[in-house]
Amino acid sequence: MYRLTNTIRDYAWGSTGAIAGLLGTAPSGRPEAEMWLGAHPSAPSLTSDGGEATGLDRLIAVDPQGLLGPEVAQAYGQLPFLMKLLAAGKPLSIQVHPSAQQAAAGFEAENAAGLPADAPHRNYRDGSHKPEMIYALSDFAALSGFRSPAETAVLFRSLGAVLDGPNAATCARIVELLSNPVEAEALGSTCAYLLGGTPEPGNLVAAAVAAVKAHPALAEHVSLAELPRINEHYPNDIGVLVSLLLNLVVLAPGQAIYLDAGNVHAYLRGLGVEVMANSDNVLRGGLTPKHIDVPELLRITRFEARGVPLLEPETTTYGQQVFTPPFAEFQLQHIELDAVADSADMGGGDVPVAANGPVIVLCVSGEVLIDTPRGDELLRRGDSLFIGANEAPAMARRSANSAGRAFAVTPQPVP
Repeated sequence: MYRLTNTIRDYAWGSTGAIAGLLGTAPSGRPEAEMWLGAHPSAPSLTSDGGEATGLDRLIAVDPQGLLGPEVAQAYGQLPFLMKLLAAGKPLSIQVHPSAQQAAAGFEAENAAGLPADAPHRNYRDGSHKPEMIYALSDFAALSGFRSPAETAVLFRSLGAVLDGPNAATCARIVELLSNPVEAEALGSTCAYLLGGTPEPGNLVAAAVAAVKAHPALAEHVSLAELPRINEHYPNDIGVLVSLLLNLVVLAPGQAIYLDAGNVHAYLRGLGVEVMANSDNVLRGGLTPKHIDVPELLRITRFEARGVPLLEPETTTYGQQVFTPPFAEFQLQHIELDAVADSADMGGGDVPVAANGPVIVLCVSGEVLIDTPRGDELLRRGDSLFIGANEAPAMARRSANSAGRAFAVTPQPVP
């Protein structure tokens, strides 16, 4: 087992206190957006095995068969997942991730075109897809997937009814586009119109926000009520209107959603455990000062109305609570151990750590003892470690001093 030291990314949308509050560390005074746990080369976790700190990516590269296991090493050649603590103090960009085929083709094409790896106008940072999930540690708000064109038309019709002149005409144009009986065409043409760079949709943003503030009846719809909050962080950004096309999702602590390729989404606020394939491919569609490639975004987006992709856990016969999304690179286990009331009952609440090859474990409260055939490590709040495939099986055992809560990520079984 290898204890990890993890990088916290200070993106501007991050919370200044949520991650520090969870882990019991001193706030840095800067936004703390994401803590990365994994082997992504841009910010690998660091390990120390009695000597100099080594990136987890380099550690795995020395012995991929032992640390990943033969099946995972053959299937992926690397740690296939990236685990994060994510703390959104303000909305993230509206974004979509490519499929594995789209990512490979896009990465190859941009390499062939000679785009530098760190070019700000580059779309594909690597050749992998980036499916992901988020487990809410606090109340967590997000946008995920298109609502039906008819539902969205109701919102723009309501706005148009209280506006006049060009702004009312813009709402009517959007309603007209949404009225196309072919769902994909209705959604696709509306997105293209909003993101097309013409002045009319841009002018509508401020008018729509002002209308919601001035007409309490409009704010009775939760998606319209969200507009002023989004606009506060991204004034007059076209993403404010794009948000009306998407489902507004509010997760309670303990709930989770998954986000697959082509699903337009954005996290708005909250603290959660995020897990994804080990990739950094993002195409943005608003609420960002970063590069937006509208044609490529429209090309890879799936224009279909979808329900909220909630992910329910399964409790195994071993007492493991496991979230298994419909992609193979990862699964998330939630581990919660009660305090020991009687020292004679130390083993009564132990839970096996689900492991299909390598595992990363993060303790978020109390204490959890991780026990393998090679030894044991006591994790306290904020501690994390990497368990190689060659150390299985691992058990999460109760501490004599405290209850404990942790999360463990491992690949799904390789077929």
